[in-house]
Amino acid sequence: MKLTKKSHACISLKKDGRTLVIDPGGFSEDDAAIGADAILVTHEHPDHFDEYRLRAGMENNPAAEIWTLRSVADRLSTAFPGRVHTVGHGDTFSAAGFDVQVHGELHAVIHPDIPRITNVGYLVDGSLFHPGDALTVPGRPVETLMLPVMAPWSKISEVIDYVREVKPQRAIDIHDALLTDLARPIYDRQIGALGGAEHSRLTPGDSTEL
Repeated sequence: MKLTKKSHACISLKKDGRTLVIDPGGFSEDDAAIGADAILVTHEHPDHFDEYRLRAGMENNPAAEIWTLRSVADRLSTAFPGRVHTVGHGDTFSAAGFDVQVHGELHAVIHPDIPRITNVGYLVDGSLFHPGDALTVPGRPVETLMLPVMAPWSKISEVIDYVREVKPQRAIDIHDALLTDLARPIYDRQIGALGGAEHSRLTPGDSTEL
């Protein structure tokens, strides 16, 4: 499986000539969903869900399909009948040849005064977990954790403890568009030293084999 990092929380996975894209949001490249055979969206916030990018991907490939939670599916299902699938915690499905399990139900707490929205994470082929905007623990071994390193709802101690709780073989940064270059070495050093797993980050456009 080949992982390509897109900007912010978006990643692309390729296996056997087919491509799965997760969270092509408004901070990601305009063409983040182009070429996708399947698209997964974790929740409705615009840095994870961008209707323009999703429509572009779906129109580029008439066989492409989307799996997401109801709040997103309701906004797309009319435009793409039969191609948008609603999922929730505990569901399993196959998308573009990838086996996917759904974990989690709610977005992390931003502030007690802000109502929480729904959020799901995706475990792909039993090895890579993308949690969206939550520190969901999938409850089974994970080889690769896509790690949200910087958000209005988190602090670095929580990020480190999340890596410790999931216990992946490796953690690769996502949700990093708001993290300045000045701060990156600090996050790299502290997560790498304290998380208990191999920690790395990819520049958007870079790839690695998993």
